[in-house]
Amino acid sequence: MDVVANNMVMVHEIPFPTEIKTTKPLSLLGYGITDMEIHFLQIKFTAIGVYLDPDVVKHVQQWKGKKGNELAEDDDFFDALISAPVEKYLRIVVIKEIKGSQYGVQLESSVRDRLAADDKYEEEEEAALEKIVEFFQSKYFKKDTLITFHFPATSPTAEIVVTIEGKEEFKLDVENENVVEMIKKWYLGGTTGASPSTISSLADNLSAQLSK
Repeated sequence: MDVVANNMVMVHEIPFPTEIKTTKPLSLLGYGITDMEIHFLQIKFTAIGVYLDPDVVKHVQQWKGKKGNELAEDDDFFDALISAPVEKYLRIVVIKEIKGSQYGVQLESSVRDRLAADDKYEEEEEAALEKIVEFFQSKYFKKDTLITFHFPATSPTAEIVVTIEGKEEFKLDVENENVVEMIKKWYLGGTTGASPSTISSLADNLSAQLSK
C-alpha cells in the first residue's frame, strides 16, 4: 500500500491520506472514531479511515438523490456497499493504547454475534475466528499502532496487517467468506457499525458522490 498524495485529512489529530494506492487508487470516503462516554468524559479508542474504489458509486445508483442523513439510517444501502465487487481498505489508528487481546475479543464477539444471527456460525467460522483472536493475542497496541484490513475486489478474503511503532509488521489472511463479510459489517454495517461517526461520514460523502 502506497500513500499517494500529500493531501491529508485530520481525524482527531491523526492524519489520513485522502488517497492510497493498493492495486489501484482508493479514495478516503469516510472517517471517524470509536469512542465511549465514561463519567461524562469522551474516551476515544481508534480513528478510522474507509478507503473505497471510486467505482463503488456505480453499484449504489438506486440511492441517487438521497441525503446523507437518510443513507446513514438505511442498512440496505450499506449492505449494497459491502457486497459491491470493488476493493475496500480500512485504516485504523490506535488513539488509546489497548491490549491486542482486547481488540481481538471485540472483533470476535461482534463477528460471532452477527454470524449467529444469520445462522452462519459453524465449525469453519469458529476456527477462522480463533485464528484471528490468536493473531491479536500477544500484541500490545501502543498509541499510533496501525491496523489495516484489505478486502480485494475479486476474492472474498481479507488481509489484516498490524504495524506497531512504524516497524513491526504482522500479517494474517482470513479466507472464510462468512467471517470476512461480518468483519466488513463490523465497521461498515450502517446502524449496527462500530463507529456511528464513520457511518455518518461515509453516508454524507457517498450522497455527494451520487449527486454528481
